[in-house]
Amino acid sequence: MKIAQVAPLAERCPPRLYGGTERIVSYLTEELVRRGHDVTLFASGDSKTAGQLVRCSDMALRLNPAVHDHLPYHLVMLEEIRQRASDFDVIHFHIDLWHFPLVRSFADRTLTTLHGRLDLPDLRPFYAAFPEIPLASISDSQRRPLPPVNWRGTVPHGLPRELLPFTAEPTGGYLAFLGRISPEKRPDRAIEIAVRAGLPLKIAAKVDEVDRAYWQDTIAPLVGRHSNVEFIGEINEAQKAEFLGNARALLFPIDWPEPFGLVMIEAMACGTPVIAYRAGSVPEVIEDGVSGFIVHNEAEAAAAVARLPLLDRACVREAFERRFTVERMADDYLAIYHKLPGVGLGVMRPWSPTTESGLQVAVSECRHIAPSVSKTVRANRQSRQLT
Repeated sequence: MKIAQVAPLAERCPPRLYGGTERIVSYLTEELVRRGHDVTLFASGDSKTAGQLVRCSDMALRLNPAVHDHLPYHLVMLEEIRQRASDFDVIHFHIDLWHFPLVRSFADRTLTTLHGRLDLPDLRPFYAAFPEIPLASISDSQRRPLPPVNWRGTVPHGLPRELLPFTAEPTGGYLAFLGRISPEKRPDRAIEIAVRAGLPLKIAAKVDEVDRAYWQDTIAPLVGRHSNVEFIGEINEAQKAEFLGNARALLFPIDWPEPFGLVMIEAMACGTPVIAYRAGSVPEVIEDGVSGFIVHNEAEAAAAVARLPLLDRACVREAFERRFTVERMADDYLAIYHKLPGVGLGVMRPWSPTTESGLQVAVSECRHIAPSVSKTVRANRQSRQLT
């Protein structure tokens, strides 16, 4: 099949540091290429892929200090996709809702995976207005807030089997928190759990600008107050394997309807059990008593830390291999692609590479566009539609 994968431009594919959606798009793209499909990846210009890369920005927008507004770059990317739409059997979007008005004429050959939370009240009228757009969820719990829409399947995330090696005997003796410093991720709960359990806690997390005040006013003082808590900051993929693999457990004390929680399966791949609050997708990802423990409060979480020796780390890894590999994820998506009503219809034009006079010129010009839409981008980030 000729498949287009459309990634957000905030991070490269795969990300250098944080970036769950771009990471999944990268894993899926490379697995589809490995299977012999002709895949074109629309992504930031510093992305790495074995497929065809269409450079939609010079580099990951979040890491480019010259970029103040992400929306113009995404709109230029969407125009390029509109012009090339007939080149592909399937166009798979991972950018939430920006493309919906654009794709109505060829929606039967598209799939949109929704990676963010869907319980925000502003989203219901939007999705009700586009009931024909084919959608995929990343957990069943993610779907619940939406009105009736064109769900084509639920596809949990998957990782390459060899990405994060299994660690049978961790040497760190600490609890781990990995992700974002934000109110819904509740690093304050993680600190309280570690204090109750009497264990060190290492926090590897990024601090978005929208969460800067929360970090400065709430979390940084807690880190400074407790000698057993260490803040590491953002870590890359190479550091992640050691950080997760040598932890006694990953703490996932969320306080929001988590759509999936990629870090849970990253920990499982290392054989590291997860202690997670029962919210959002957690019961769909963690098998209580097998790959971790599902809890309701700090007291239960601290008690779960004491029960960690009851879990077999080999069984945690086996749960990952059974349910959350990239091969299974690709199988699920391919099954959806083949059932899309427009797949196989019409004559496909040969793919042609991007020319300097087309998309790349537009990308270069984006940085000169007046930031009239920056308020929209900030609002989207604050509502956390992208995770």
